Amino acid sequence: MTDWFSRGATDEEMRLLGWQDQIKEAVCEAAEARTYEQILASKIVEAKPCGFEPYPMTAPLFDWQWVIVQWSIRKGRAALFCDTGLGKTPMQLEWAYQISMHTGEPVIILAPLAVSHQTQREGEKFGIQVRVCRSGDDVRPGVNVTNYERLHLFDMSVFEGVVLDESSRLKSFMGKTKRMLIEIFAKTPYKLCCTATPAPNDHSELCNHAEFLGHGQRNEILSHWFLNDTENTGDWRLKKHAQGDFWRWMATWAVCISNPNDIGFDGSKFVLQPLNIHNHIVDVSHLPSTDGTLFRGATDISATGLHAEMRVTAPLRARRLAEIINGSIEPWMIWVNTDYEADEVMPLIPDAVEVSGSMSDDKKEDRLNGFSTGKYRILVSKPSLAGFGLNYQHCAHVAFVGLSYSYEQFYQAIRRCWRFGQTRPVEAHIISAESEGSVLAAIRKKERAHIEMKARMIESMSEETVRQISGTRTLNTVIPEAKHEGEGWTLYHGDCVAETRKLPAESVGLSVFSPPFANLFTYSDSIADMGNTANWDEFFSCYDFLARELLRVTQIGRLACVHCSDIPSFAWKGEPIGIRDFSGEMIRSMQRAGWTYYSRVTIWKCPVVEMTRTKALGLLHKQLLKDSARSRVGMPDWICVFRKDGECKNPVMHTREDFPVERWQKWASPVWMDIDQGDTLNFQQARANEDERHICPLQIGVIERCIRLWSNPGDVVFSPFAGIGSEGYVALQNRRRFIGVELKEEYVRVALRYLKAVANTDQMTLFRESEMDRANG
Repeated sequence: MTDWFSRGATDEEMRLLGWQDQIKEAVCEAAEARTYEQILASKIVEAKPCGFEPYPMTAPLFDWQWVIVQWSIRKGRAALFCDTGLGKTPMQLEWAYQISMHTGEPVIILAPLAVSHQTQREGEKFGIQVRVCRSGDDVRPGVNVTNYERLHLFDMSVFEGVVLDESSRLKSFMGKTKRMLIEIFAKTPYKLCCTATPAPNDHSELCNHAEFLGHGQRNEILSHWFLNDTENTGDWRLKKHAQGDFWRWMATWAVCISNPNDIGFDGSKFVLQPLNIHNHIVDVSHLPSTDGTLFRGATDISATGLHAEMRVTAPLRARRLAEIINGSIEPWMIWVNTDYEADEVMPLIPDAVEVSGSMSDDKKEDRLNGFSTGKYRILVSKPSLAGFGLNYQHCAHVAFVGLSYSYEQFYQAIRRCWRFGQTRPVEAHIISAESEGSVLAAIRKKERAHIEMKARMIESMSEETVRQISGTRTLNTVIPEAKHEGEGWTLYHGDCVAETRKLPAESVGLSVFSPPFANLFTYSDSIADMGNTANWDEFFSCYDFLARELLRVTQIGRLACVHCSDIPSFAWKGEPIGIRDFSGEMIRSMQRAGWTYYSRVTIWKCPVVEMTRTKALGLLHKQLLKDSARSRVGMPDWICVFRKDGECKNPVMHTREDFPVERWQKWASPVWMDIDQGDTLNFQQARANEDERHICPLQIGVIERCIRLWSNPGDVVFSPFAGIGSEGYVALQNRRRFIGVELKEEYVRVALRYLKAVANTDQMTLFRESEMDRANG
């Protein structure tokens, strides 16, 4: 045995043993271990099941409820977004009971205040024993329930399953409760979230649910499907071209319904009773103004100004409430926003009881439960205290002494009584002052938006939800395949790797293109979109296949020009603020495929324009003055040039007339200082919607220089990312042929217009050449 492993074998020794070939083969085999198609399939984002096959049912559930519970048990970590009165309590009880039977360990249900005993009573009706726990000492195997307020009194690691009742507590992005819940249940095997319907336009709430359940990190979810134009984490919106993919993904871990017929079941028994809204406007014109003006009016009021106004009008509103309620023998639920409103109401309603934040939990629970059992006829409280989770179907009369700007609180408060199971029409009285009209208008506007977006969310999810719960899910991975041709050009509408595979070997004279910059932008929801990747590793696992195909189709001795730039890292993605070396990764990918890294051109870009476009703090002058260690220089673009090694049978030849010395000296510079960043084809017509703000066609001047420097007239110029056809447009103008591939249909339509126009206009070619001659000396 030699000691080559200790001292290192020489190249000659390795050649003798054939090790180099073996190593190369091993590397190639590892690279091809997964086919391109397998990688594409792995990009389909879905929540993986981690549950088990359900046991026979214990609770007397409806057929549609049992189907949902079975699905959630098989899923293991799921969310039930079911409207009020659809039976979330029996469904979560059955789920918790089955988890406890399967594991033999305790399961915990976390519920709002006073809902624990309500859950226990429901369990008794359904034959499931539920233990109400005040601390960890009370926990036993089986189903346990406690209030969120007692969370700190338990060791949550003892539970094999957890249910979040009214899981909208996960809504807050940076809330203390949200962070605590995610952290302490991070390793809990089985999880279930239950709430009415989350706000469909509150993406933080949806992302937080997914993160709690273990179906993705919030930052990754946002960067994959959402846009934040201002880099303000409160201003996220779903990319329009990604909506279908996002809702399909949500349906792999959440069921969202407002009626059983949303998922194909009979919903005739789940029709809400009428809700009659009575608006009572109190005249307050005789009161002094709170904003310093001579006259008060129904003007827009800020949240701060609203409190000042409502404090003044509270006595009048309370009196109007007393006129409505006193003399009635019906149960009433009275909602207030502040303690001073409650202070005005209580003396005027003799048999009312109040639940306030200053009371002990025991006293709160006694009064909240006492109202549901009929012990108390009239209950006064705030939506933040009693507006979540409680069932008050016995009450059909509701009054709001005032409103806040929170639609969610209004919605949840009114749904305590107006819910499935209510047998009478619900009469809701809203008492407000004339000067508070803007608040009521804001609530109505939010209500319309909520109803519309909720219906859209359910509709978007319903088809995939039916597939999920019926176990017949199929994946939609259709990739377009179309071919368009004209004089001197061919444009393929399809996947760049698949279409490049079809090209003959050594048929391309030069490739010029700008690839997606990893997962910085997602251009479509197609699995074949290289920008539609979770991370850099996934991007380059796909790009490596393209790099190898590019090498195969390129003539020996010829080049490929790849436009790229480095990429900022963002704090909202959980990264340290800095720069990621995308150009370096691109070079390494091309080298892995067998290309030789041959040259690089730096394209100067104005830092002022970059700062204006990206709002990068590091480029601001005030940042330089504040802390120069956090300032940076502007980021250029690059053209990285790669060569296919071997003897070139068709060299690129130039004449002195084509390339005077002066032009060559200018273009041979490692930095092109004179590229006009605005010299691009018009891409506005390619915008399918406002989300596509990242369409950035490669500058005409850059493409022109690459083509004229490194190809001959008549050569095939190839772009696997043809976009709106910029490379083809310039290639045809310069008497080259063009082959391109583009996946996105909107881009293909625009590219076809440009290719057809330039191919049929010889004068355009002559004009462009003379224009370039003047521009480049």
